[in-house]
Amino acid sequence: MTTLEFKPKLFSTLKNYNRKQLTTDLLAGIIVGIVALPLAIAFGIASGVTPEKGIITAIVAGLIVSVFGGSKVQIGGPTGAFIIIIYGIIQQYGFEGLTIATLLAGVFLIMFGVLHLGTIIKYIPYPIVVGFTSGIALTIFTTQIKDLFGLTMASVPSDFVEKWIAYIGSFPTIDWWSAAVGIGSVAVIALWPKIARYNKVLKKLPGSLIAIIVMTIGVLLLKQYMGVTSVETIGDRFSISNQLPGAQVPELTWDVIKGLVAPAFTIAILGAIESLLSATVADGVIGDRHNSNTELIAQGFANLASPIFGGIPATGAIARTMTNINNGGRTPVAGIIHAAVLLLIFLFLMPLAQYIPMACLAGVLVIVSYNMSGWRSFVSILKNPKSDVIVLWVTFLLTVIFDLTIAIEVGLICACLLFMRRMAETTDVKVISDEINPEEEESDFQLGNLEHLTIPEGVEVYEINGPYFFGAGNKFEEIMGALRHQRPKVRIIRMRKVPFVDSTGIHNLTNLCLMSQAEGIQVVLSGVNEKVQAVLHKAGFDAMLGEDNICSHINIALERAKQLI
Repeated sequence: MTTLEFKPKLFSTLKNYNRKQLTTDLLAGIIVGIVALPLAIAFGIASGVTPEKGIITAIVAGLIVSVFGGSKVQIGGPTGAFIIIIYGIIQQYGFEGLTIATLLAGVFLIMFGVLHLGTIIKYIPYPIVVGFTSGIALTIFTTQIKDLFGLTMASVPSDFVEKWIAYIGSFPTIDWWSAAVGIGSVAVIALWPKIARYNKVLKKLPGSLIAIIVMTIGVLLLKQYMGVTSVETIGDRFSISNQLPGAQVPELTWDVIKGLVAPAFTIAILGAIESLLSATVADGVIGDRHNSNTELIAQGFANLASPIFGGIPATGAIARTMTNINNGGRTPVAGIIHAAVLLLIFLFLMPLAQYIPMACLAGVLVIVSYNMSGWRSFVSILKNPKSDVIVLWVTFLLTVIFDLTIAIEVGLICACLLFMRRMAETTDVKVISDEINPEEEESDFQLGNLEHLTIPEGVEVYEINGPYFFGAGNKFEEIMGALRHQRPKVRIIRMRKVPFVDSTGIHNLTNLCLMSQAEGIQVVLSGVNEKVQAVLHKAGFDAMLGEDNICSHINIALERAKQLI
């Protein structure tokens, strides 16, 4: 029986906690809270919800992930990876549908952790991860074009191609002041690390926050002294509130739940991959090892709590986690302080967010999409085997043209099919016609007989090298079909190099035995390992062939064949 693996890092780190660590955690938490602020606002708006919902998500999820998580330094909150799927769910099911989908995703994540799937999720093929990450990045960039250039559009199409056609048609309506703010924001964020690298204090401030401060003040001055009112701000589009929402659980019906299972599962898979990837990267930097199943359970708790308080899906955020590490954070206390800082900002400074230009937030997300794109990884995979390239392009194009749910599903199917094809190619079947060379068969000659073994007349020997699953089983069946005109008295099937057999392999082997017996040919199995023999025993091979015809070594199998002849 599987035992529950839930060991939050907070409780183990507090045993030896001291004032020095509290000081560094406090500084790291404050800085991460400041870094998270513009991102939470931008992710919230881009996802199709109000800016305060993004901050609420960062507060609630950030607190829960730090308290219950399996990583010492993980910072949880809204991330760019969820933007597209959240926006799509809201368009189709409304915000209440998103709430239900997030709750379901939380349940899935907890199940992943309870069932010890934390390590399995890490084995999702790298081309799929790069494909949908790059696709999300391109899609996020595409959604920001209207605000980045201040285009006048009645509505923005949801389809990727139609969106770009609409942008091109609306480009004459560009607002040059908005474009200047948007492009200026991109420039400030991109150049800030170089500007601030020689100053320890400025170096700790994120470029996105500097861009928001500079551009907000600039737009206010333009409006006050030059009468420029064309630059849209958050306050022009949203009604800002700093009131903490009460807990609300949506009405759950079976029909709604059935319709939201697929997007909820996508949120869960995406959240699991991103959080575990972030925790793994953090492990490499701080020299620690996270507990993946505990981390998944904590992510599940976070996604159960966030929607109840009006938030959106959350996961581990790589950029904020690295900011935490780089500023001295080494325990979950830093993540708790980050959530507290965001709460204070929300309560006392939230009304000021109404003055932030939408073009500036678009600039922030352009940089986020560039950092997400992983274009160097994309290019490097293009040099890999064709199967990896196919999976990469399929996942990327489906993410961009359709949606993330379809992309992940089809990408996984393609990866599985290509993997099974590779596995089938590693298994070969050869026919040994005259004699067996002991120099190649050392493992089977434990009795010290190293003479060449001659295959008696009337005996055929087939050797299967590799897993005997459906791909290899069909290959073996084809070879047998080609040699069906031969009528030996005994067929020896060597299985010493078969690590496992599946139901299709058993089916093919059963058919071979039955057809051989119908033709008066006896089948003898040789070198069957214990695991394979247990499977064959359950399938009734002992009764079909007889126990004497399942041999441990080829020399014993040949002796048995001589007896049968």
